[in-house]
Amino acid sequence: MTRQLIAGNWKMNGTLAAAEALARALLDAPRDGIGAELLVCPPFVHLQAVGRILNGSDVALGAQDCSVAAGGAHTGDVAAPMLPELGCTHIVLGHSERRQNHHELDETVREKVVAARAAGLVPIVCVGETEEQRAAGQQDDVVGWQLKGSLPNDFADGPGVVAYEPVWAIGTGRTATEDDVAAMHGFIRAELVRQFGDKGASVRILYGGSVNATNAAALLGVPEVGGALVGGASLKPQDFLSIARAAVSGPNR
Repeated sequence: MTRQLIAGNWKMNGTLAAAEALARALLDAPRDGIGAELLVCPPFVHLQAVGRILNGSDVALGAQDCSVAAGGAHTGDVAAPMLPELGCTHIVLGHSERRQNHHELDETVREKVVAARAAGLVPIVCVGETEEQRAAGQQDDVVGWQLKGSLPNDFADGPGVVAYEPVWAIGTGRTATEDDVAAMHGFIRAELVRQFGDKGASVRILYGGSVNATNAAALLGVPEVGGALVGGASLKPQDFLSIARAAVSGPNR
């Protein structure tokens, strides 16, 4: 049986001391009732410190972005090969905040996926529609194009994750309904199979968008939901672990 993945995206939050305290709190908390895989993605500047604390534990470490280049004259960027040295195994790519705030195109996200894979990282590729696009009934078209443009042709050949995050539900307290999630995750699964054949059936699909300890059980129980990409609640150890306790195991997880 496949376990769900509960990934915490810490975004641009926390001092060094706060990040270290959060990591230690996750490790010190009781593990009863948690069968999910756990992952946290701190800001770049805290990766080394958090990685040292998590080293050898059941909590994996991930980054929030990388450059398309493997190195060179790219001031301010971070190359994917630098990240495994800090203990990273995963990386979040194409988050809506990157797409909007940094004008990242699907093609850019795809190039980053290729760079991350070459460095041995598991990419978590984010897709999702805005409120205006959903109101216009364009959510399937938008997400379908993002999948087609953001995922390289060999995406389903190795470990890779897709995260559906409706932009209108990120950090707003609004959450997609179970029916909304079921419909979109079913659509994404069908698109993955269409793009990659049978291999697309095994790609894990996370849900993200104001996931919290209260709604986690309902959302994680939806078919084709392979886990959660958690934002604000991942900064609160007890809330994050409560979400993890709500995880389920089974096919298509």
